Amino acid sequence: MDLSAIGISTNFGPIDWCIVIGYLIAVVAFGVYIRRYITNVTDFIVAGRGLKTFLAIATMIGTELGLVTVMYSAQKGFTGGFAAFHIALAAAIVTLVVGLTGFIVVPLRRMKIMTIPEFYERRFGRGVRILGGIILAFSGILNMGMFLKAGSIFVMGITGLTQDVHLKIIMSVLLAMVLLYTTLGGMVSVVVLDYIQFVVLSFSLLATSLISIKCLGWGNIVDTVSQVKGEAGFNPFHGEGFGVSYVVWMFFLGLVSCAVWQTAVIRACSAENTRTVKKIYTWASIGFLIRFLLPYFFGICAFVYISQHDSLRSIFLPEGGSADSQLTLMAMPVFLSQILPAGFIGIVSAGMLAAFMSTHDSYLLCWSSVLTQDVVAPWFKGGLSSKARLLLTRIFILIIGVFILVWGLWYDLGQDLWDYMAISGAIYFTGATALLVFGLYWKRASKVGAYSALSCGFLAIVGLTPVQNWLAFLLNPVKLLFGFTKEIPIEEVTEGTVIITRELPVEEIGKNTVLVYDMIGSEIVGLTVIALAIVLMVAGSILFPDRDKLSEDKE
Repeated sequence: MDLSAIGISTNFGPIDWCIVIGYLIAVVAFGVYIRRYITNVTDFIVAGRGLKTFLAIATMIGTELGLVTVMYSAQKGFTGGFAAFHIALAAAIVTLVVGLTGFIVVPLRRMKIMTIPEFYERRFGRGVRILGGIILAFSGILNMGMFLKAGSIFVMGITGLTQDVHLKIIMSVLLAMVLLYTTLGGMVSVVVLDYIQFVVLSFSLLATSLISIKCLGWGNIVDTVSQVKGEAGFNPFHGEGFGVSYVVWMFFLGLVSCAVWQTAVIRACSAENTRTVKKIYTWASIGFLIRFLLPYFFGICAFVYISQHDSLRSIFLPEGGSADSQLTLMAMPVFLSQILPAGFIGIVSAGMLAAFMSTHDSYLLCWSSVLTQDVVAPWFKGGLSSKARLLLTRIFILIIGVFILVWGLWYDLGQDLWDYMAISGAIYFTGATALLVFGLYWKRASKVGAYSALSCGFLAIVGLTPVQNWLAFLLNPVKLLFGFTKEIPIEEVTEGTVIITRELPVEEIGKNTVLVYDMIGSEIVGLTVIALAIVLMVAGSILFPDRDKLSEDKE
């Protein structure tokens, strides 16, 4: 979108460009320098399993507090108001419980695994590991496919750049920098740079929060949300807001983000010992709370600021409809570009873009190591040497980098970024949760149950808006059966709207209204798939138990 064409200026100036470019060059140079400390694949992937408590907490939060996190959280704050805070609360509560109990993560660390599919092999066999690795890598790479788009939209909103070609060049350069130091330095580079970026970004977010409150006024923020959004802006259970099913889905995602998602679990696997693992998660619960709350607040402030400026309101809050998801994603950086002073906006932008790189390096390392360790290596009976594994991991990093560059600039989002992230991740974690929980805590869990639960996860892709549109001929009868329809005035029917084709009396439809197919919410799809995965895991294990388990039971 051409910002100059819609009259949006920015405080981002030459001094801010100097701050951003200088900081990023220093970060990459330091990351490349750390290469000298990499001697084997264990150093590269899990930093030699030597992370102390506070460094591990910082790097875990640093990875999860990336620019994409700030962007999708701010978007949820913009669209959901204060009610979005429930997502942060859910993440904090579940992470604290995991920290106090060691649920899932402590047994994994005790087994000294490097990836979750490695656990699959030890528990269910090599075939399950390979399938699990493929699904994990596919889901994870698809999940990070929107990172570049989020980064490009941030750059557009904060700097005022107007040409798409400029954004593509900047994103390509940033990705190249990440690929450089991640490929050379591995987890050691990731850990050290995550720590630096965690400190910089924490300062930036806190300072920006204070400036936002000073600019808008706390009373004005609360009153505006109340007037425009009503009770739904504060109560997450409200029918016009998130709803009960969405809240339940968020608590499940809280468990996934800290105990099932590979990029978080790899921190537990990198910890010094199991006692450190519990400390990491207990203290990280505070960080998981704050890393959501502050970006949500920025989104809320952006909503208030935009709603009080006519020129912006007509773009981001159009009457009689909702703005495109890419527009609502841009609301927060546009807001920051208006209120932050020159110089400081450069520091904030540098922290944000460094966080963008921080998330990319961890995810690139994670998914490339999964492909190497869990998809390729198991095929070699004699095993792969450490040198070969390092080379393969670095090659996969480059391949994944090219994919996310193409995917991020091509895919039409069509929904809130957070919902895209949740659903694309669900392709993996719905089945993985069943395998981890039942595999660790139920002796009768079998290989057939594991295969069934893993395969079930592919159904989660239905939660993506473009997929629902592509599969309309299959899903529309289901939507009609379960009431995923809505009645709208004829004049609001736009090009591309799918109207129900079954014959209905005019009185039932309404003289001036029509019934149209609604989208099946991502939370409905996600909860349905996880329930199905659990059922298949249990049923498959009972009906088709492993032979060795049968022998043990007989003895």
